[in-house]
Amino acid sequence: MDEYRTEQDSMGEVKVPVDALYGAQTQRARDNFALERRPMPAEFLRTLARLKAAAAHANCAVGALDAEVAAAIEHAAQAVAEGAHAEQFPLSLFQTGSGTSTNMNMNEVLASLAGAALGSDVHANDQVNCSQSSNDVIPSCLQVSTLGALETALLPALHRLLQILRDRAEALSGVVKTGRTHLMDAMPLTLGQELGAWSFQLDEALQRIEQALPRLRQLPIGGSAVGTGVNVPPGFTAQFVQRLGELTGLSLQVCANPFSRMAGQDVALEISAALRGLAVVLTKICNDLRWMASGPLSGLGEITLQALQPGSSIMPGKVNPVLPEAVLMVCTDVAGNDTSVALAASSGNFQLNVMLPLIADKLDSSCTGLTWACDACARTVAGFSVEQSRIERSLAANPILVTALNTRIGYEAAAVIAKRCYSEQRTVIDVAEEVTGMARAELEQLLDPLRLTGQDSAR
Repeated sequence: MDEYRTEQDSMGEVKVPVDALYGAQTQRARDNFALERRPMPAEFLRTLARLKAAAAHANCAVGALDAEVAAAIEHAAQAVAEGAHAEQFPLSLFQTGSGTSTNMNMNEVLASLAGAALGSDVHANDQVNCSQSSNDVIPSCLQVSTLGALETALLPALHRLLQILRDRAEALSGVVKTGRTHLMDAMPLTLGQELGAWSFQLDEALQRIEQALPRLRQLPIGGSAVGTGVNVPPGFTAQFVQRLGELTGLSLQVCANPFSRMAGQDVALEISAALRGLAVVLTKICNDLRWMASGPLSGLGEITLQALQPGSSIMPGKVNPVLPEAVLMVCTDVAGNDTSVALAASSGNFQLNVMLPLIADKLDSSCTGLTWACDACARTVAGFSVEQSRIERSLAANPILVTALNTRIGYEAAAVIAKRCYSEQRTVIDVAEEVTGMARAELEQLLDPLRLTGQDSAR
């Protein structure tokens, strides 16, 4: 048996592997774009299959496709959406900027599967791609796959992290520690306040993502080639979004102006920026955790992170903050993805953006990475232990507590006390008692670290 079969398209003949479900157009793309080690995201392809199933259903409903053919296409598409035939989608994400190659790859595979089920030919363009264009299907798929990743994975992971942070913040509301600005000792705060700030930042990051979701739901499907809806029958788009919503469990709508979603990728840019914002917050949290756990003997040593694996190939007993470091790399990757999306989103020329596969890949990568990062952060926050005695010793020796005396003795006099504390390595209360002559009981009240955090009522 020959290793290849001959297929034909509008450009002529082309050799295709004999066992391939795809046809000539996919093979031409394979020949032209040889970076198969960078394939389209698997979830994007599964979502594209769901779009094809919804389109077949809609085309049948409006009379554009025979019911038997539509059912065969829908059945084949649902199988691909469940992960079947994944090896039949070999194309690189670096392809034609509209994603036409991937759209046709899907059309050809579904045509082969549906045709085999029916025992007759099904046409990839005329039937599987009926009432569609790559130019409205691919940006619609990009939005739906991103929305699915957000609603089913990332946002639940972010909510889990928020709950763990809130729980630990409440549990640690009475632990007073040295605050730090510029990495230098500053006025005290509670560990609960520190974690509470993290959770507030994350909550605002969550809000920024959620505020963009209504626009992400609005699809350009029905825009066809340039946004005008050529060859799209009346009623198709309404049937399409209803059926796709049933298949995905997502709330979807048709965009009032499909031109905007095809020519521009403003919504993708907005979502990407919000994901970068989340990455920046996670970066701050993980860096704080690393500093707080540093040492443990020669660093801050305020907390101890879970020991997950040996930290050195040469230094026995060394343990490193491996999860925070991994999260930091994910967050750096997300920042890079956002830069790529920003540049790609600026490549809207007239009626079409021509970097759609790249945008889809970067959003998929950011959503996947941040989902894991949120869960890794949650595990880290839930698992650290507090080094209470180390915190108390550091706090008691902190000359910055003298700030509490500013209103009684003035900044200059307080500075004299602080400098003596540093030079003599003595506590604030001892030096202040000598310098000011104030009663020790009054100084103890004024310099009480918990009172200075505004949390003295917790006692």
